[in-house]
Parts: sequence; C-alpha cells; structure tokens
Amino acid sequence: MLRKLHYIILLIFAFSSTTKAQLENVLVETYYISDSLDATDSTSKPLPIGSTTYRIFINLKPGSKLKKVYGDAFHPIKIMSTDTFWNNTDNGQSFAYLINKNRLGDNTVALDTWLTLGQATKLTPIPYFGVPKVNDRDSSIIGGINNDGGSQGIGTGLLTNNIPQLGIPLTLKDGLDTMTVGPENWISYGILDELTNDDSTIFGSLKPGLQFISNNAGLQNSGVSGVIADSNQVLVAQLTTKGKLTFQLNVEVEFVYGINMKTVKYVSTLDTLFPDEEYSPFLTYPLICGCKDQNYLEYSVAYGCNNQNECITPIVLGCMDTAACNYDKKANLNVKSLCCYPGFCNDRDINSICPELLANKFNWFLYPNPSDNFINLKFTTYSNNNVTYSIYNSDGTVAQSDKSLGIVNGTIEEEINLQSFNQGIYFLSLQIDGNSFRKKFSKK
Repeated sequence: MLRKLHYIILLIFAFSSTTKAQLENVLVETYYISDSLDATDSTSKPLPIGSTTYRIFINLKPGSKLKKVYGDAFHPIKIMSTDTFWNNTDNGQSFAYLINKNRLGDNTVALDTWLTLGQATKLTPIPYFGVPKVNDRDSSIIGGINNDGGSQGIGTGLLTNNIPQLGIPLTLKDGLDTMTVGPENWISYGILDELTNDDSTIFGSLKPGLQFISNNAGLQNSGVSGVIADSNQVLVAQLTTKGKLTFQLNVEVEFVYGINMKTVKYVSTLDTLFPDEEYSPFLTYPLICGCKDQNYLEYSVAYGCNNQNECITPIVLGCMDTAACNYDKKANLNVKSLCCYPGFCNDRDINSICPELLANKFNWFLYPNPSDNFINLKFTTYSNNNVTYSIYNSDGTVAQSDKSLGIVNGTIEEEINLQSFNQGIYFLSLQIDGNSFRKKFSKK
C-alpha cells in the first residue's frame, strides 16, 4: 500500500512538472575571453585582459515562444559580478536589437553587454539572431579579418583569441544566424531613464557597475523562438566581465495549450507563486546543487543539479499522527490519507489495518463452558467480514479443520456439535479477515 501510494505521489509530481515545463533548461555559454590584442583598442573604454563574455540562452520546448525577461515585486531580476561589467562606448547598446549589423565588425562592439529576446541586431538589412556557437550554421562576420583591427588598425583584426576555454573561436563561428520572422512590439521599462532615455545600469556606459537588481524592470516583445526549432534556444543576454558571474532571471513564455495559446511565467524564487507562475531552478546561476532524488527526504525542487552525496535519508511513508491507530514510528514523511481512526479509515477496512482495535473491543462467547455435546459460538461484526473457525486439541493438533461461516455483518450464533469429541480441553480459533482470536473450552 505504501509503495503504491509513493509511486502515485511521484507520478503526479512528474506529470505536473513535465506537462507544464515549457522551460527545459538555461545555457550559459562562454562566448569569448579577451586577450592582450583586444586590450590595445582605445576606441571604447579599455577592455581588461581576461574579460569573459557570456551569453545566456533560455532553452524552451519546441513551439514555445519567449515573450519577456523581467523582475517584479515578488521575483527580482538580478545580474551580478564580482567585477565591473564592460560596455562598448563606441557603438554599444543597452538592447541587442538596436545594434547595427555593420558595427559588429568595429573594434570590440561585438562584446558589448546587453539584454535581448532572441534578436542580436537591427531588423535591417538582414536581422541576426543569437545561437550557441556550436549551432551556428554559417561562418563568422565579426572575428579576425572581418574585424577592423580597432584603434591600432591591426591587420589580422581583433577577437582572434582561440584558447580552449572559450570553445569555438569567434573567427570560425560567431553565434549569429538568420531567421525569416522576427519579433515585433519591443517594450522596455526600468532600465532606460523615462525622460532622458539614458541608461546608467550595467547595460549602459554612463556608470560602470557590478550589478543590476530590480523589482520593476523588463524587456518584452511579441514573442520569439530559437533559430533552430528543435533545440529552441533563445538568447536573452550578453554579459562581459572579468569577475564571477551570478544571476536570477524571470521569463514569460507563450505556448499552444489545446486549441488556445497560454502564457506562463517562470520565476527564480519560491517565496511567492501566483497561479500563472512556476518555479524553475535553471533560472538561477550558478545552479544550486543538492539531492534531486525524490526518494530521499533531502530532495528539494529548488535544486537545479544533482549531488547524490546530499541524498542521505530514504523516505519512509506512513502515518505520523500519534492519535491514529496505525501510527508508524518508523515513518519520516507523513501521509495524512493513510491515517486510520476509530470510525474513520478513508473507506478502508480498519480491522485489517488496525487489528488491535478489533482485539480490544471484540466480544465473543462460547457457552456453556464446560459443555456436553454442544457448544454455542456467538459474536458480532460491524462490517462485511470473512469468518472461519477451527478447533484444536490441547496438544495443538487439529480436532476440527477450518469451517467457513461466510461473509458476516452483524450478530451470528453458531451451534457446534461436540458429540464426536472426547472429554478434555480444547481451543477454538476464530479467524476474522485474517485476524485470529482464541478461547479455551472443555468438554465434560
């Protein structure tokens, strides 16, 4: 029973999470690591050697669209580093969809810090969208000889670093690809000053910063899918910093639900969840690791990666209410529906689950005792019970094998013929649904 119930609990959890989770993962890609050659450029602010450019992709189920990245009163957006975020003062932008494609080959513009929803350049002449470098289907338009060489006019261009830590060099693949349909109706709030349109956050070049934290900020559009439909990875940010990156994001996703479109918000904090919100551990970076095995008490939905060493205490399901007749002192996870009480057992047979209740209050009689040739058995049951009895000699051997009284509900009186029994001591064993009761009697 417990094993079956445990299975049902896990099945319900798995069903609810897999049917609703349009957000499958979040990819943090190391896009580029700046070297001494890149640091020669003085067109923009100096780019520190060893600065890492990260790209964040939201991995959705095929067919889903990303509509918004945001922070609100209950779920702040947080993007932080232990060192200053870098912005290109030449042609950098707060949002990638405002960058001119032909500027990406200028100095270090391609490493600017910005937010987006899929789109990585302006729509004209040809819009580019972000893809992980490994999925880039064309060559690079920004690295090496495609770069103007910066303020020093270096003939081989900038962005040529090819150390293993950055994966595919930008000279081979730049993570930019084309898509025929782009998003519309771009709206941002909480990032640009409403009056001046200036950006003093980490996405702007006016004020260097280590963090962007807001309970009222966002970027949204009509919805966008990934360039490659099957993987459906949508770029949401590019961040360049020499420090250690951390973030918490919240996103809004649209998907087909039956014959309608449905919108759900995925958030990075569990404190408050509204009906249209779901928690996703993948929206926090670095991922919080712990026990993800639901068979252990240490399991938590908050963990984004598994650490089997944290799985210590196997779950033992049971009734932990000491007032219940089937209180289980070995249980460590209470299942209220398992608990039985006199008069209430969730439509189950309490006599089977708590036989001691029946033993304590079950009255039955053998009379007359001692008896001559006949003895009467009388008892009362309060539910449909399968009843049998048998008689044993004083040495434990069978004097009369099991006799069934059928299904009994109420009071029954059975006369038992003892004419064939010798004088002596006997035991009558009464079985009610597998519970045994024994009485001694004697024949004169």
